[in-house]
Amino acid sequence: MAVWFTDTHELKTFLVDEGHGVKGLSELNIKTLPELFIQPPEKRFDVRKVLHNESIPIIDMSNSEDPEVIKMICDAAEKWGFFQVVNHGVPVKVLDDVKDATKRFFSLPANEKKSYLFKKSPTKNVRLVTSFIPEVDKVFEWKDYLSCFYVSDDEAFAFWPPVCRDQLLKYMKESEPLIKRLLQVLITRLNISKLDETNEPLLMGSRRMNLNYYPSCPNPELTVGVGSHSDVSTLTVLLQDETGGLYVRKHDTDNWVHVLPIKGSLTINIGDALQIMSNGRYKSIEHHVIANKHENRVSVPIFVNPRPSDIIGPLPGLIERGENALYKHVLYSDYVKHFYRKSHNGKDTIDFSKKVGRTWLKVEDNLIIEIDNLDPRTHQYW
Repeated sequence: MAVWFTDTHELKTFLVDEGHGVKGLSELNIKTLPELFIQPPEKRFDVRKVLHNESIPIIDMSNSEDPEVIKMICDAAEKWGFFQVVNHGVPVKVLDDVKDATKRFFSLPANEKKSYLFKKSPTKNVRLVTSFIPEVDKVFEWKDYLSCFYVSDDEAFAFWPPVCRDQLLKYMKESEPLIKRLLQVLITRLNISKLDETNEPLLMGSRRMNLNYYPSCPNPELTVGVGSHSDVSTLTVLLQDETGGLYVRKHDTDNWVHVLPIKGSLTINIGDALQIMSNGRYKSIEHHVIANKHENRVSVPIFVNPRPSDIIGPLPGLIERGENALYKHVLYSDYVKHFYRKSHNGKDTIDFSKKVGRTWLKVEDNLIIEIDNLDPRTHQYW
């Protein structure tokens, strides 16, 4: 334990309740990692499993109507679940401004930042957190983050931190054409003709942005920046700085690939919601962030989600064509709550939506309804 704290409770008070976070701990120039952050060996990142000769796909979006570009996007979503895009239409200045705004927020004094702590924030849509879920995490991750759920511009102007609010809103709005284009491409391969008023709210009805801060760490090999997990989003659009440290599991293997930072690029990954809605065709993939001994790191993901009140499951068009549903239908807010009830643990959240046993499905008014023990003489089953 660091010499400044007599016990874990005192350390947690400093980190979580007083708003200092991991950044404040790092600035004490500790030489040894406190026990609270020492992950068990099975949770640490194994550098021996990194594939140094592979990378996730890098896709030039300057001509997104090109059939070859469309194929590359869909293939990457199916085979990797992760890809990087360049020439995507979001100005580099907007991206640089967001990174700078993230650093400004975390440079605020603790007594200013703590007004955004979960227990103090005037809105549930803005919260400052250390680790992932400090109330649940038995071992902490080496990260602080500010989470902002977008409701409206008015709500953002009322409650988001002024030091980063304008830059976040600009980033979100400048990214929207890219998000819509990617979703249009991806649903077209599912033989769904277009992104329209019937499916757009389900695919991208809500957005959350996180400002992630990973301070330099005295013993990075003993901890994690973020433990292995998949996102619960439809898509995630990630801006990372030049430090690096994001690793992606290569599908169906025990190996990892580093996502090398490319100036001006954005990293796209498939989330659990799209895996479920595509009936498993597109894959959400585990990813992991390592801690860094010498540099601070920032990243800013936009989580593109269904609305909390939406029911997610395999899209009706897939079931109508005769596909066997791999996932049951769940309320999206229930799915997200399940994700936040536990520490990061690979892709285990997806099990919440996997079908158990046999449930019949029927399609009514373009909606899928799950039914049990109905008379097969009066209902058509898939």
